Amino acid sequence: MERNASSGALLSKIKDLTTSLVKELSEGRSPNICIHKFRNYCTDPNSNCLCSSDLPKGQQVLTLTRQCHACRIDVLLRVLVIVQKLLQENRHGSKRDIYYMHPSVFSEQSVVDRAINDICILLQCSRHNLNVVDATLSVNSGLSNQSRGDRSPLETGGLVMGWLQFLEAGRKFDCINSPTTAYTIPVHVEEVKDIVSVAKYILIVEKESVFQRLANDKFCNANRCIVITGRGYPDIPTRRFLRLLVEKLCLPVYCLVDCDPYGFDILTTYRFGSMQMAFDAKVLRVPEVQWLGAFPSDFEKYDLPQQCLLPLTAEDKRRTETMLLRCYLQKEVPEWRLELELMLQKGVKFEIEAFSVHTLSFLSEQYIPSKIPKVEVLPGNNFKS
Repeated sequence: MERNASSGALLSKIKDLTTSLVKELSEGRSPNICIHKFRNYCTDPNSNCLCSSDLPKGQQVLTLTRQCHACRIDVLLRVLVIVQKLLQENRHGSKRDIYYMHPSVFSEQSVVDRAINDICILLQCSRHNLNVVDATLSVNSGLSNQSRGDRSPLETGGLVMGWLQFLEAGRKFDCINSPTTAYTIPVHVEEVKDIVSVAKYILIVEKESVFQRLANDKFCNANRCIVITGRGYPDIPTRRFLRLLVEKLCLPVYCLVDCDPYGFDILTTYRFGSMQMAFDAKVLRVPEVQWLGAFPSDFEKYDLPQQCLLPLTAEDKRRTETMLLRCYLQKEVPEWRLELELMLQKGVKFEIEAFSVHTLSFLSEQYIPSKIPKVEVLPGNNFKS
């Protein structure tokens, strides 16, 4: 995928695509649209797969002769017209904006999402090149950690704090001046420049509540680091921003997630990318990410009482068993797979906040520092002290 595809080049590709479709229709032929298929993992860990490469893994041919394909092509072309207008007018729109332009046709958001991904594959570009963003994000540069409450359904996007300074579209983000202040990660990561940092490492935390805990404990002041949260599953700007920081600053990256199947899935999204965005994995994944915790073995090591542990649900077990089949766990980080198997064997899970059973600041003053100086991470990680 072209990371910096220009609007002019994309508009030219759109014109070529639509012209070819019109020509085939005018000649009485049913046009075929070939869409490459991508994946970042398979579920046969013993196979000699090529999932780690960024090459297509086959293709799907859409044709008007099949009803389900005809509907998909209809949606694709409607979204393509919207994208064309965004590019022509140099404006940005969210996926949700696009959905509401034809709600009766699109029926649900996932239909639009798939069409946008199809267009990215056809035009060989990333989603941000289309001027399409995940959602309508706040343009305020600074958000005090004292003023942020729990995340509402309307809030989206990641947060960053710590020893970092950068410019985005002429606006200065000066985290260094106040390392415990949370800043919203910019939507237009391609406009981020002049990155300056004296941090020792980057720490990703799964949840905003943990991010706030670290902010309240002035963790960045004491540890000279950068902390990022995607507030759950990270959106594209958060993943692109993290990758940009790693490329520019060459710092080790640690990830702290809940000890449950969802936390582990979020961890792998940062490091290996997601299946939905596999076509753009080269731009979004961060192979340098190291799993800091929480490990299934931590509840014994750090003496968490039974009251802090929750039994895995049937859905948790099903999800864990499915994740264990991912080829990269066997081939690239087998030690991660052992920890996931241990979770299934123990049959319990726990949240990062469970460490507060010792003291409110145990996480920031004991747990995290005890791991990072010794680089106490699994052998599957890349960084060596």
